[in-house]
Amino acid sequence: MIRLSIPVRQALAKLTLPVLIAAAFGLMLLGKADALLAERARMALADALAPIYGVVAEPLARVRDAVDNARNLVAIYRDNARLREENERLRRWQAVALALDAENATLKANLRWIPDPTPSYVTARVVADAGGVYARAVLLSLGPNHGITKGQIALDDRGLVGRVTEVGARSARVLLITDMNSRIPVILESSRARAMLVGTNGPRPRLMYWPEGTQPAEGERIVTSAEANAFPAGLPVGTVHYSTSNAPEVEPAARLERLEVVRLFDYGLRGVVAPETSAPRPTDRRR
Repeated sequence: MIRLSIPVRQALAKLTLPVLIAAAFGLMLLGKADALLAERARMALADALAPIYGVVAEPLARVRDAVDNARNLVAIYRDNARLREENERLRRWQAVALALDAENATLKANLRWIPDPTPSYVTARVVADAGGVYARAVLLSLGPNHGITKGQIALDDRGLVGRVTEVGARSARVLLITDMNSRIPVILESSRARAMLVGTNGPRPRLMYWPEGTQPAEGERIVTSAEANAFPAGLPVGTVHYSTSNAPEVEPAARLERLEVVRLFDYGLRGVVAPETSAPRPTDRRR
């Protein structure tokens, strides 16, 4: 073995970095000077390494698949445990619901309860989000002889949408519950206190005029009230959420921002009479 003196080794160590830099620049210049030669060299290197990559990649893929399968098994085990717990909870609630249903039927029989008539409804498609004279309203497409009248209640599959305010031969406009012209009598479901739901032209209407000493609770469900014979009682409206200014607002149950199909119900209510059908004013009679 050739032994180098310390000065020689120090000189070689100092020359290593400049030599590597010069080699790198030389390779770059060679690649620029003869692109075809550089491409052939790269492809030759790739051809030589491709089998090695293939041999190495196959066991790595198997290991990756095994890890994924193990993770899926753990996730399936957790999902099964959660589903078992939910099923058990649903069974308990089913027993409670059946008991309450039997008790309700017995009470109705003893009270000779007369059930409310089932309302008729028409399904219509939302074709435009043009409010017209309103900021928050939707336009519905209807067929001829649709039979829709002003004041009918619009709902989607989740809750209250609004009321019909304008009717044409093949269309109708529904005023949404979030419009500032909307006023809906509601009931706080937990406390049974009455209040007024007022639109704000924003995503959430606001609760107003609830009784003194009764504060709406966060997350409390809101349903319609039968006050003034304008709405049927018990239609789902939404839940209470307090704004940053500590004002009680209602998160609508209906998907008002993504309305596609609504149902227009005729509950036979005449609490809001259309202008054209309002009774004429009595004329002054001269004695």
